[in-house]
Amino acid sequence: MLKVSGFASPGSVPGDTITLSYQMRQKSRLLVRTEGGFEAGIFLPRGTVLRDGDLLAAEDGRTIRIRAALEPVSVARTEDPWLFARACYHLGNRHVALQIGAGELRYLADHVLDDLVRGLGLPVELMRLTFEPEGGAYPTHSHAH
Repeated sequence: MLKVSGFASPGSVPGDTITLSYQMRQKSRLLVRTEGGFEAGIFLPRGTVLRDGDLLAAEDGRTIRIRAALEPVSVARTEDPWLFARACYHLGNRHVALQIGAGELRYLADHVLDDLVRGLGLPVELMRLTFEPEGGAYPTHSHAH
């Protein structure tokens, strides 16, 4: 089994890939199988959140790229900055992880939250996409992509 306990140096070339959901990318201890078929144990500092494209280093020198999995997300879009700000505020006030883009927000699919967003006046579409929410104002670690 590969033991993975840190980030690879910037510019490293990945030798394998692990595809993980957002929920799995938040775990500091994880047993996974790489796309190359190797079993790997990931041991990272608590609070580490893996992002799409992160490179991890295995103890044997291999480098593994993290890929964000496609997962069910709710997507709301609007050109109205007032509606957009209100939706972000109300979801954030409920501590919902949000991926915020220009006029688009994503959150893990939840019919109760969908009803809230629709009630604010935004259409909601259910899709299977990657989910990369905002990391927060106070990062607990840093690493290069």
